[in-house]
This record gives sequence, C-alpha cells and structure tokens, in this order.
Amino acid sequence: MGLTGTALAIDAGNSKTDVALVGADGSLLGTARGGGFQPQTVGTGGAVDVLAPLVASALAQAGAEGPVGHVTAYLANADLPVEEAALAAEIGDRGWARSVTVGNDTFALLRAGLPDTGEPPVGAAVVCGAGINAVGLGRAGATARFPSVGRLSGDWGGGGFLADEALWYAARAEDGRGEPSELARALPAHFGLATMLELIEAIHLRGIPARRRHELTPLLFDVANAGDPVARAIIARQADEVALMASIALERLDLIGEETRVVLGGGVLAARHPLLHDRIVRLLAERAPKAVAHVVTAPPVLGAALHALDRAGASADAYARLRGSWA
Repeated sequence: MGLTGTALAIDAGNSKTDVALVGADGSLLGTARGGGFQPQTVGTGGAVDVLAPLVASALAQAGAEGPVGHVTAYLANADLPVEEAALAAEIGDRGWARSVTVGNDTFALLRAGLPDTGEPPVGAAVVCGAGINAVGLGRAGATARFPSVGRLSGDWGGGGFLADEALWYAARAEDGRGEPSELARALPAHFGLATMLELIEAIHLRGIPARRRHELTPLLFDVANAGDPVARAIIARQADEVALMASIALERLDLIGEETRVVLGGGVLAARHPLLHDRIVRLLAERAPKAVAHVVTAPPVLGAALHALDRAGASADAYARLRGSWA
C-alpha cells in the first residue's frame, strides 16, 4: 500500500500511548496502544523507543512500512520548547515520516475540542488528569502555555495533587491541627482502616502501594458532595485554578473579549463533577464572559490526527469521517 497523503498521529501520556495511521480522506487505517511515555525517566531515545513497535503495528495493519507523509506527536513531559525540539529531532531520525510536528500533549486535547473549520484553530484548553496544564492557540500562530513541571513552576491541582491534599487535610483533621473533616474517617475506611494514623503508616511503609493513592481523588469528590466544608474548599480551589489558567491563556492571546472555546479534559474535568464544573463555568463567565466551556471525552490521539488533516487541507467530509471513527 502506498503511503502518500497518510499521517501518523501519536498521543503519548504518562500511563499510555496511542498511535493512529490516518488517510488524507479521514480514514482510520491502523491503531496501536502501548505503555507510558516518560523521557524524564528513560531519556529521549528510550522514550521514543516505546513508540517504535506501536508505529510498526499501526503501519502493518495497513499493509505498509513507511515512511508516511507526516507525523504529529503530542507528548506528555514535553513541557518546554527545548524538550519538544529534542524529541522532534529524535523522532525525525527514526525515518517514520517526511516531516514531524511535536508538541505538549495538552495541544492534542485543545485540537480535539475545537471546530473543524479549515482555518487555523483558535482557543484554549485546560487538562486536569493526573496533573494540570493549559495551552492556547491564537491568530498568526501565537501560542500560550505554562511550564507545567509541578510546584516548581507554580502548578496547583490535578488528580494526584488532589489526592495528596485530601490526605494532608485528613491528617490534620484527625490530630487537631486542622478543621474537623469527614475526610479523616472516609480515607482510611476506604482501605479498611480505622484512623488516619493507620493510613499514614500503611502508605509510609508501603503496605498500600503508591499507585493506589489515585483512588482518593474520587473519594474526595464524594465527601465534598456530601457537604464536607474542607473537601468542598479543595474542589473550589481546583475550579479557581482551572478558570484562572484558561483566562490567562486567553489574555495572552488577546482573545479575552472574543467568543472563544475553552476546552476542558482529562479524567478530573471530563467527569463533570457538578461542584467543580459548575464553578468553573461560573468563574469563566466572570473572567472571560465570551468564553464557551467545552468538555472533551474523546481520546486525545484524535487531536493529533485532526492536526494532520489540518496540514493536509482536508475536506469537511474527511474531518467528519475521522471524528466518526472515535464517536
């Protein structure tokens, strides 16, 4: 099979990676899924090595080997332009495509949530999954972004962060340093324990694996929904941060006074928890009155594939066909 006009779309997250081979007519020719993408742990080359068998699998499904016309790779942990450049060079050296675009994976969410107009996309996105990040696209190729490397770069929020906050407030509620909270009972009870002291010991001594801490984030929302003021304050702070990042991105792009879509995604935001979602919408209406919140639940690899169609000058039918593949 010839590969003229085809493109590889890659969305690589901390825990999983999706690769899709897409035709210029919007047809989905091959897909593959693999493990997480962590260049900060294994280095640039090692991280791209994880992509290689997935690319080969997607191509094999189409009865092809490559190279394709273009690869769009939206990658977790590509937080700084220098990291994007290094990853683009590494992917380019693999010979998978004649040209390469690399960006932070939040751009995949943004593109997935923007209309398919045939014009350069404009808007902002906030992702709140394990962590939190925001990006924006403006006119004439302008971008807005944050370093998003944790507390070092001023970040607040995301599922992992919320779990840690719940533990912090629960510990202080039990020993008297903080306000009373149902979190002090609910968190240890989730693991079959009676007190926060027991839970702290179990986590510290690794009786409870670190990977299970993510289970505390939904529990935090349950406690907040039941009316606990401490839990509700944490959720409110998360909403404040999401609205703040979105409005700042719009301000940087001179879009604050225009009707612009703000795309929301990642596990925490895609769940549409009313306490969180409704407050975000309300705050956006105050800070960016013409912004339109739009939640995306489609896989982010769709955004990478749509970018490839943008480059190809695809037809409206091609966009519709591609989106239909992930409906």
